[in-house]
Amino acid sequence: MAAEPPLAAIRSLPSWLLGRAAARGRALVAEALAAEGLKMWHHVVLSAVRDLAPVAQADLGRGIGLDPKDLVGILNDLQSAGLVVRAPDPRDRRKNAVSLTPDGGRLLDRCEKAAHQANDTLLAPLSADERDRFMDLLIRISGTEG
Repeated sequence: MAAEPPLAAIRSLPSWLLGRAAARGRALVAEALAAEGLKMWHHVVLSAVRDLAPVAQADLGRGIGLDPKDLVGILNDLQSAGLVVRAPDPRDRRKNAVSLTPDGGRLLDRCEKAAHQANDTLLAPLSADERDRFMDLLIRISGTEG
């Protein structure tokens, strides 16, 4: 009788396989973003700022689930690079509101294209129909369907 491959029980679990696929996807996207000079959380913050701007810094952190201390560091990086601006919130002058600069918008456009290309690489083994079905299934099991 042939020996079972190491960790066969673990490697057959959907959660293990999803974790491996997620790790590969994160690595592909991180590499694509690094080519543009960004890290993943920088990309997330830029994308959220674009969608919500002007957005109070505290609301931004809550919206993306990032610790306020970590958000401050990322915003400092992005502001130093001229990609976002922080100014008094027009709705509450005691708070800072964050907005994209034109350079930030252009970089975000490039990063979104790079992230889509990385995800296309991840899903390359699947046909177009399989991709659609896979995405539907991921949404269902992730609990994010709307």
